[in-house]
Amino acid sequence: MCATNPAMNAFVAARLVEGGPAAVASTFGVRNGTRLRAICWVAANVVPVEADDAALDAFASRLRRHRRRCSSIFGDADQVLPLWDRLSRHWGTPRSLRRDQPVLAVSSPPLASGRTMDPRVRPARPDEVDLVLPASAHMFTEEIGYPPYLGSDREYRRLVASLIDRGHTYVIVEHGKVVFKADIGSLASGVAQIQGVWVAPSRRGQGIATPAMNAVVQQILDRHASMVTLYVNGFNEAARRTYAAAGFRQMGTFATVIL
Repeated sequence: MCATNPAMNAFVAARLVEGGPAAVASTFGVRNGTRLRAICWVAANVVPVEADDAALDAFASRLRRHRRRCSSIFGDADQVLPLWDRLSRHWGTPRSLRRDQPVLAVSSPPLASGRTMDPRVRPARPDEVDLVLPASAHMFTEEIGYPPYLGSDREYRRLVASLIDRGHTYVIVEHGKVVFKADIGSLASGVAQIQGVWVAPSRRGQGIATPAMNAVVQQILDRHASMVTLYVNGFNEAARRTYAAAGFRQMGTFATVIL
């Protein structure tokens, strides 16, 4: 089901690959006879996949009781927005509703295309969790509007460490501090979806983002996937210019409801 559009469905595909058979328990499905025709990932995030109006009706009916378990609904805007229309009167006012998030993709290696790469970009090391964690938390807070943890950072540290241990966090370190970071958030079906792109405030506007992203793309294409994707808020013109300069082109639109 996810492989019908691997670039758009990388998040759910990766959760299923990582979780194995147990992950099916987090998935609703709608069948047409014996054929599965739509699914919806339901955990901390709700993500519909290949859902038409009838499937969205079915998912909404089941989801009305899951409000307190979910932090967001996201995915293909053509599915997320009508799903939210069905749920909004039951789930209340969201923290944020982001209707226009271009999904961008690149599959051409920067090295072959002559795009400039920053040679300092590298995978973070397992002993650098304490270095990466503040950058990750800063990025999350800027993007979502609230911090990723209150009180103990143990669970968030575990998530950061897991990405690093898998070689999925890329950094530039200057004078003992992370000044650029990007993560592979989802990896499945030959697609790597980047998340958590961040440049330290002190280094913004100095031209490091594009060559750093080129280096990340090259290393991902060399080691992990044949396509690199990400999604960005439509209003974030600076980020969109950076990604365009790094060879990314729009191939769809996401929407996110932050709860």
